[in-house]
Amino acid sequence: MTIADTNSWRGIQAELLRRINEREWLPGSLVPSEADLAIEFGCARATVNRAMREMADAGLLDRKRKAGTRVALHPTSRVVLDIPIIRLEVEQRGAEWRYSLIESSAEPASLALTSRLGLPRDSEMLHVRSLHYADNRPFLHEDRWINLDLLPHVRSVDFSAISANEWLIQNAPYTAGDISFSAMGADAGLADLLDAPEGAALFVIDRITWDKDRPVTAVRLSYAPGYRMNTKI
Repeated sequence: MTIADTNSWRGIQAELLRRINEREWLPGSLVPSEADLAIEFGCARATVNRAMREMADAGLLDRKRKAGTRVALHPTSRVVLDIPIIRLEVEQRGAEWRYSLIESSAEPASLALTSRLGLPRDSEMLHVRSLHYADNRPFLHEDRWINLDLLPHVRSVDFSAISANEWLIQNAPYTAGDISFSAMGADAGLADLLDAPEGAALFVIDRITWDKDRPVTAVRLSYAPGYRMNTKI
């Protein structure tokens, strides 16, 4: 984990989860205190607290006041899908990440989208399209809509310098999300962007995140052919 990753509670959470999955921390073992972890990662104690609280809510850690925090002996079977930072996903595959902004503009969203999000018809949203690379090969196309009523300051963000994916994870809290996985054939536009034959099978993730009952963002991630999602249970 790089120094930059510790600026985010999600980066710390990913490292703590790695230690559990790779048996560096065994079931039932006492884990370092929040204060000790904050010193190790060079971050605020509150950042560590958020990461550990989320893991406790997921049943991975057992936290008891005055008794410390232990790795859960019998983790719950609750399924938790976290939103990854695409840059880190690429780097964890041993590849060099690069990012290219295609467009970023405020425009009326389609009726189909506003209906799904429960927004008024023709609501103006920020439409951000970009391409992520792994070792200079197209990795995925990010097609995203951001709710400007909820995040009006996002208009001033320079998405040529930071991806919308990473900026939102760092700056826009969410309480719930809807996610679907599918396969689709690449149309001419996507085939060109992803350097794939037209009609090639693409792995697609559609995701909406919510802050209580208000939509934060809706995104479609279209991965280049050959992508495999790996997870653990």
